[in-house]
Amino acid sequence: MTTGLKGKAALVGLGVFIVTLLGIPARATYGAQVSADEPQYLLTALSIAQDGDLDIANQRYSGAYRDFHEVLLPIQTELQPDGSRISPHNPLLPLYLAVPMRIGGWVGAKMALAALAGALAGLLVWLGVARFNVPFGVAAGVATVVSISPPLAMYATQVYPEIAAALMVTVAIAALTGRPVWPTAAALAAAVVALPWLATKYVPIAAVLAVAGAWKVRYRPPLMAGLLATLAGAGAAYLLFNQAVYGGLTPYAAGDFFVGGEFTAVGPAPNFAARTQRILGLWVDRGFGIIAWQPAYLFAVPAIAWAARVRPPHGRLLLSLAAVGWLVATFVAQTMHGWWWPGRQVVVILPALVLLLMQWIGRAPHLRKPFLAIGITGIVAYLVLAVEATVGRATLIFDFASTSNPLYQAWSRALPDYLAPTTLTWVLHGVWLAVFAGLSAYGWQSNPDRVRSR
Repeated sequence: MTTGLKGKAALVGLGVFIVTLLGIPARATYGAQVSADEPQYLLTALSIAQDGDLDIANQRYSGAYRDFHEVLLPIQTELQPDGSRISPHNPLLPLYLAVPMRIGGWVGAKMALAALAGALAGLLVWLGVARFNVPFGVAAGVATVVSISPPLAMYATQVYPEIAAALMVTVAIAALTGRPVWPTAAALAAAVVALPWLATKYVPIAAVLAVAGAWKVRYRPPLMAGLLATLAGAGAAYLLFNQAVYGGLTPYAAGDFFVGGEFTAVGPAPNFAARTQRILGLWVDRGFGIIAWQPAYLFAVPAIAWAARVRPPHGRLLLSLAAVGWLVATFVAQTMHGWWWPGRQVVVILPALVLLLMQWIGRAPHLRKPFLAIGITGIVAYLVLAVEATVGRATLIFDFASTSNPLYQAWSRALPDYLAPTTLTWVLHGVWLAVFAGLSAYGWQSNPDRVRSR
């Protein structure tokens, strides 16, 4: 690790921060600057800043949301006996946004999120070079392309915990790939503890990181004892806080929309067999698949197969994170198609995919130009939509698929539409299964030399 590398990685992060600021004025819907859960996070942040609590009743009654949600704000909260209303969302993101929200309103909050996106990009570059032996140009190029294209660029300024969670996962990867000493153990513990406080859905990812951390320090009893004690204490505090504040094991207990109980957040009558289509759909769905908006993510498919065979440094960790995150998005998330920007459920594990991608492309120079050429289409998709949603041509949530971007309109016709399935949907589903099988086979045999895992 050199100062030069830190400085160059920071410049990449600064560039990503500046570019993603373009998304701040983009409207979520025609009746609101932000929509769905976003106003709840902003009102909670404002309540923390103004009142020092999570009760948004007075902010709601006073119309404090009118700056960013012109139409009447839907109710998400159960009215408590004492008259309070507490949004059914974890409190760490509002806590982070409290000061920016107080100083700069919703614009300040979005700038604070863009800063996290810049930090994520810079850390990915540093990790790629310092821990995964990727050439700087490749690490910087890959990190820049994915960071200023969907879905990462979109969640850089949409008020959700996704970009913060992706950053915490990356911090944890940095800790797990470093030396097993107290500072790295502390960084890992902080990242693992933060994930559930950002969203309950991140508990499985936090568990993977916790297990990896315990394995990492297994030969250092004091470190292991300290790590496990910290995580156990934090877990108990999390559950006690939720019970005291939200009235259940999760913040969902405070919501007015899970009438069957907080665990119906998974779905009132989930059909897990039907959800298997999301394994592919999260990649290729015409509107909500990540390659619909950034086709360069296709390179991650052979990279995964390559890593599974070659076992590059820390490959097991990255593959485990990617697999668990994808399974949660497939089977635990209530829906793939929601009132949000596409890719929301997999943003948290995109850093793991990006680091695998960096390593694979770093060892295959002939793929660098094709990746960049295809990646530019995703950057165009972000820039076009950011402008359209700013000037009123489209919005980020309601009608993003109506974008005038000819690249997306042409490319999306080759993708299956699972939201309104027809016979063509299943024909294209079969075609893309074959394409993914071919890409996986290519990645599997692309480098027969094995690399010892660390």
